[in-house]
Amino acid sequence: MDQAIEFNLELIQNYNKSGPRYTSYPTAIQFQESFTKAHYLNWAQWSNKQSEQASAARPLSLYFHLPFCDTICYYCGCNKVVTKNRARAAPYLQRLHREIELQSQLFNDHRPVDQLHWGGGTPTFISHDEMTQLMRVTRQHFNLLENDKGEYSIEIDPREVQEETIALLRELGFNRMSLGVQDFDERVQKAVNRIQSEEKTLSVIQQSKHLGFKSISIDLIYGLPLQSVESFNNTLDKVISADPDRLSIFNYAHLPEMFKPQRRINESDLPSAIEKLEILQQTIERLTQAGYVYIGMDHFAKPEDELAIAQRNGSLYRNFQGYSTHADCDLVAMGITSIGKVGQCYSQNVKNLDDYYEKLDVGELPVFRGVELNEDDLLRQHVITQLICHFQLNIPTLEREFGINFQVYFSNELAELDQFETDGLILITNDSIRVLPVGRLLIRNICMVFDRYLKSASSQRFSKVI
Repeated sequence: MDQAIEFNLELIQNYNKSGPRYTSYPTAIQFQESFTKAHYLNWAQWSNKQSEQASAARPLSLYFHLPFCDTICYYCGCNKVVTKNRARAAPYLQRLHREIELQSQLFNDHRPVDQLHWGGGTPTFISHDEMTQLMRVTRQHFNLLENDKGEYSIEIDPREVQEETIALLRELGFNRMSLGVQDFDERVQKAVNRIQSEEKTLSVIQQSKHLGFKSISIDLIYGLPLQSVESFNNTLDKVISADPDRLSIFNYAHLPEMFKPQRRINESDLPSAIEKLEILQQTIERLTQAGYVYIGMDHFAKPEDELAIAQRNGSLYRNFQGYSTHADCDLVAMGITSIGKVGQCYSQNVKNLDDYYEKLDVGELPVFRGVELNEDDLLRQHVITQLICHFQLNIPTLEREFGINFQVYFSNELAELDQFETDGLILITNDSIRVLPVGRLLIRNICMVFDRYLKSASSQRFSKVI
């Protein structure tokens, strides 16, 4: 497929409103506490039956949330526990091991784990012994692959990496990593309370390549205080020289009313809206010139990277970890606030440590809310996934799969898309909707047209699309 992208400042300014990131559909604001562990158990049983009837065992994806951070980054909106006390990880991991055991009992033990991810927080906050034990317990209860063919990834804070850390992670089975960088400019780092040396970061990348990590991703954020086009260009110079396989270029959403740490950021230091867009435009140009292709949203990858290949062959997917290459996996999520997808439901764990400990100490799964997808949800989820992952929708295929007449079912949505087509963002025919290069940065806007819940949702719950 064509993976080109075109930056049109006027259109971006016209369409730049708040909206979901569509790591799920329905989005998390539709999750209800009326969804209980009983619903989750039913869908796990359904998933097992589907796996038994398939020609090959349906694979699993495991996500572990490790919420602890040594210091707080002022921009961060993640669920985290900030502490200097490393001993606080032990009681959490004790319960996480118990949750692993409980979750494993719900799934046939022959189902392979094609994907595994440690996120946070800061997964490298825990000690090497605790990392080893966590992977040992996981391997004891789930069918981890031993041939290095799984996608086993971890989020790395280079400031938390000791001399032996990367070698240990490779030995434990990790073969992919993402590194938080955000910006190499020292003034910006100080303004967001994330002091991280270029030397340390590049050392981790070099060591990871030497040890055979298959994919290395770097996270950057544009729109942070004291950033400028020139300063971010200097960061891009260093990042491109480091030669990562993927990059995530996140838009900083300043929402201090929702995220208390952001109140420590001086709003007068934030770049203007126009300079923020100029930083994005420069970033796109630099990365394209360096040979990266635009995957979607805020992701870029080398043409030979798995994400780029999956997008070209039509198998790219999106979940709570971002873009993914395994749409056929049930996502089993563990740890506080983690969100999983099993069968036709989303489920979320309790959000604080006390509730998490209380549930697991009596042998209960810590699920506290979720949503079961109805036929309309599944249809719209498919539409949004195709558009956000592949920038096109095959209408006849959709009609056959869901038994609908697209023109009739989505008559209101098609009327709303008229303006998008007039502005050159999309091309609509009887057989397809195709997102054109100028519309790809605004893919969230296009997907929002098909979101039936959005009109009743508060825009303040979402970040700006650009």
